[in-house]
Amino acid sequence: MNILKDFESNQIKNNSKDRLYPTFYAGDTLKIHLKIKEGEKERIQIFEGICIAIKNAGINSAFTTRKISYGEGVERIFPYYSPNIQKIELVKSGSVRRSKLYFLRERSGKAARISEKNKFVKTKSVNQENIEHTSANKNEENPEILVSKVEDQIKNDSGQKEKT
Repeated sequence: MNILKDFESNQIKNNSKDRLYPTFYAGDTLKIHLKIKEGEKERIQIFEGICIAIKNAGINSAFTTRKISYGEGVERIFPYYSPNIQKIELVKSGSVRRSKLYFLRERSGKAARISEKNKFVKTKSVNQENIEHTSANKNEENPEILVSKVEDQIKNDSGQKEKT
């Protein structure tokens, strides 16, 4: 049994060497870039749909996406470690309370909509910006002067005024 797990982990490493997929969950809208081979030509086709299910099973992991195409519902199951998937883009994150969204199959129109998850944009803190700025200008000025300038900027940015 241990041999099988080792084999699967090696296959996962080999199949996911150069790939970094975003973390996504059920309810997220995804763009999957697929390699399609027609004769000798190879092209990229984009499948955009809502992820309705995720199956985590090692090398057999897969996710199901659903979209409406010309009034018909189209579901497609993609193996997560497939060599035919070039990349996956996360278009928007959906706010859902279930891991399997099979109820969307019976719904259509506005009833099939999923509200978007509130994501807050993370910004750099003032200290990180100043440290990067000081490291870029290291050769130009004395480090002690830079430190005092950085402290002054931090005080000014945080709303505190200097008393002189």
